[in-house]
Amino acid sequence: MKHIKYLIFAVTGFVFTACDTDEFLNPLPDTAIVVENFYQTDADVLAGIIGIYDAIQGVNENTDSSYERSNRGVQVEYLLTEHRTDNTRGKTSEGSKADFHRYLIDATNAQSEDYYQSMYQIIFRANDIMNYVNAANESNRVKYVAEAKFLRAYAYFNLVRLFGDVPLVTSVVGPTENGALFTRIAKEQIYEQIVSDLEEAKDALDNTYKSRASKAAAQGLLAKVYLTQGVNYGVAAQLCADIKNSGFALQDDFSDVFYNELNDEIIFAIQYEFGNANESQAFSAEFTSFNRQGREDGLNLVEDNLIADFAMYGGNRTAASYTSFGVGTNITNEVIKFLPDGTDLNAIPEPTYGPSAQQAGNDWIILRYSDVLLMHAEAILAGGAQTNSSAAIDSYMEVRVRAGFDAVTDRPSILTKEALLVERRVELAFENQRFFDLVRFGVANEVIGNYATSQGFNDYDARQLLLPIPSREINLSGTPPLLGQNPGY
Repeated sequence: MKHIKYLIFAVTGFVFTACDTDEFLNPLPDTAIVVENFYQTDADVLAGIIGIYDAIQGVNENTDSSYERSNRGVQVEYLLTEHRTDNTRGKTSEGSKADFHRYLIDATNAQSEDYYQSMYQIIFRANDIMNYVNAANESNRVKYVAEAKFLRAYAYFNLVRLFGDVPLVTSVVGPTENGALFTRIAKEQIYEQIVSDLEEAKDALDNTYKSRASKAAAQGLLAKVYLTQGVNYGVAAQLCADIKNSGFALQDDFSDVFYNELNDEIIFAIQYEFGNANESQAFSAEFTSFNRQGREDGLNLVEDNLIADFAMYGGNRTAASYTSFGVGTNITNEVIKFLPDGTDLNAIPEPTYGPSAQQAGNDWIILRYSDVLLMHAEAILAGGAQTNSSAAIDSYMEVRVRAGFDAVTDRPSILTKEALLVERRVELAFENQRFFDLVRFGVANEVIGNYATSQGFNDYDARQLLLPIPSREINLSGTPPLLGQNPGY
């Protein structure tokens, strides 16, 4: 996908030379402008569609010298999600990345700003496509618009869950239109747009792709939106049931989910390519602790309380999710779901991570079938404490049986919210779901607060369930600023 970025740059490049430094670095005005003459054919529009995925994929930090303004897309998402829960932490307390697990994020944090900008890159590229879709063949226009709307909804869903009220921009706007670019809109209205976009996407798309938008991806994301809002539980359950009847299946071997890419369990994933500076990712190397080939490693190390849950509930997923190095009190617990190509965990004296760990090719999975099965159970639970629904327990047990638990003796007569939450934790660990799950289940402040206290992170309080709006965006919004800040920052 990365080769498409040059087409996007060709479209917007003239704007960059005309902007001052702040405008150049801020994605809101820059990516909102498109040269009308670029979109002339169906191939041009398709190139623009693929360019939206390029914004999700992001720039590999280790191939870009200007990290703080590189728009890394989903490659920094684990910091904003996993590191802000009881799942993982960094091995050091230094630098802006360590601020996430220490609950010290402020409005100048580079990675939080990067993610915010990356999501708006997705949104504005999607808006661009819809503005010029008439250049495409008439037979493709409905699907192209649906695909763009799915991706816009995906970006807004991430933004509203992490930052709260954000600017809602649904058309191409210019860099001087501050009212549209910098006015925060209530999250309820953001959700209305997300639902509308996903409804259109699910009705217009099919399941041709796993690395692009699809009907099932739209159904699954819409179900998660309803669960997050705590509404339409019956609709969410039906959306998940529809996916269950769409030909997806769990992999027999849990490890194959991550190394047999685009397998039958994958509903939507972002692809990367090993060894290609423009198409690779660096997060696989960042999850290691003995890498020593670059400037970043040891950034998603497994916490002891998650290890305890793996021991009790993980089954055969445990050995495929993390591994431990060292002896005595000097133990390092590493994620192994996304090991860089060529990794040798048994190398002496310490593991090695292939010839180019900073240019890894592991895909990033956004939605897979086991998540849908557990959402199906959650939708039937409908915000309650427990259910005896056989349909909910069947979906829950399908995931558990794959993990090695017995379909009869380990089957509960009642499924509780607590059991479902811990099952999601061990099944989807390190896949950036834990933070959102804790918030959605209504226990985020309690769980994260207790964890922070146990670790001596005394700066945590409930306001940090929302990240700060980046200060650069506030500064660019005018004097006085149109863009307000979240409480407490």
